[in-house]
Amino acid sequence: MSATFIGMPAFPEAARRAVRDPVLRENLRHATHTIRARRARAVGELSDWAELREAGRRIKEHTLRHLDRHLVRLEEAVTAAGGTVHWAADADEANAVVTRLVKETGESEVVKVKSMATQEIGLNEALEAAGVRAYETDLAELIVQLGRDRPSHILVPAIHRNRAEIRDVFVREMGAWGRPAPEGLTDTPAELAEAARLHLREKFLRAKVGISGANFMVAETGTLVVVESEGNGRMCLTLPETLISVVGIEKVVPTWRDLEVFLQTLPRSSTAERMNPYTSMWTGTTDEDGPRAFHLVLLDNGRTDTLADEVGRQALACIRCSACLNVCPVYERAGGHAYGSVYPGPIGAILSPQLRGTGSDIDASLPFASSLCGACYEVCPVAIDIPEVLVHLRERVVEGGPAVRRGNRVVLQPARGHAAERAAMRAARWAFARPGALRAGQRLASRTRGLAPRTLPGPGRAWSGTRDLPAVPAEPFRDWWQRTRGGKDGAE
Repeated sequence: MSATFIGMPAFPEAARRAVRDPVLRENLRHATHTIRARRARAVGELSDWAELREAGRRIKEHTLRHLDRHLVRLEEAVTAAGGTVHWAADADEANAVVTRLVKETGESEVVKVKSMATQEIGLNEALEAAGVRAYETDLAELIVQLGRDRPSHILVPAIHRNRAEIRDVFVREMGAWGRPAPEGLTDTPAELAEAARLHLREKFLRAKVGISGANFMVAETGTLVVVESEGNGRMCLTLPETLISVVGIEKVVPTWRDLEVFLQTLPRSSTAERMNPYTSMWTGTTDEDGPRAFHLVLLDNGRTDTLADEVGRQALACIRCSACLNVCPVYERAGGHAYGSVYPGPIGAILSPQLRGTGSDIDASLPFASSLCGACYEVCPVAIDIPEVLVHLRERVVEGGPAVRRGNRVVLQPARGHAAERAAMRAARWAFARPGALRAGQRLASRTRGLAPRTLPGPGRAWSGTRDLPAVPAEPFRDWWQRTRGGKDGAE
């Protein structure tokens, strides 16, 4: 995975800065609560939502178990339809392939559909280094690009910006990228949307190369699918002469019929719509219809390493709906930038450390960026057990252990800064495995309850700094039970 965001501080420090920004907090609170409420209403309309969710989970689980077979079938179908398939093991290979393909056209500009895969590999920066300028055409991505910003949400990358801030970005930056903002532009949504439309229209009509991702790839037919709400994707996918799609290998589904499930669950979970306003599908090339050349770049970049983890591989089932972000109390307060990745929120906390590894401070801290409340699991349309994966990755960070990196089995060393936690957990394991020692410790704690501190010393201060330590009871539960029940019903 790209190192674009590496170098940021660990999540606790980045989040601490974010929660001190009252404008950011208000923007996030308003947006997430609005999307959350709309999604709940949209999902509530379906009496078979639970069955659809289970169907989506099973399709994804089956696909990941047989991913090699489905990818080969996809390559054969895309090639038979007139497309060309390229395989990229990592970000550098993917960027090199795309840069070469653009250079071969002789063009120095490309238009882009919103794509998290291309953000993951830092494609815009790679193209810029090669003298090619990439123009984002999704409205929110355009705001982020013009503001020299970073996305902070999967569905709404500019969720951290309010209308006044967007208006200022348009007035200040649009002219340097193309058509300037209209005179007297206000911050009303209609005027902002019209300014973006006018700015982008000339780029759509001029561009010869389009770059996209895909929400799904159908192995059966070689069809790629993009769902979006604005129509910019339709323009990028149909007007250019050359189309290059960069897609993670986990986005494949076996058959056309499988789309029926996801085209119901994705829009309701993401935009709270019954169906997407624009659902674009393309299969290879067709004479006099759409691009004359189509290239599919299949991106690994840590995905097969993640697939080797029987618990962690659940993260690859994600369909990028962002529902988990909108219900997460941690994301609502910290925002997306604190996660140091294009994948923020609960899904980012389990996906990024697996794609990038846990060698950096930010990635080692992400599995701890959660209260484990379980709300993310409850809303996930493919039933990814995010809390289970978070706990699994926390164990990997603290204890180290076997993992797969770049296709090789390795033994990870414990991350720095967790020595006290490891010692405490090992002591607890020793005590819980010895009932006599546990009983003696409980009685000792009860008799010295008057000496219990209000805060923990040393590394424990980070925990007790935001929580009240529970009072030590006057007697252990075992003693209370023995005294009140007299050892009946198998006590002791």
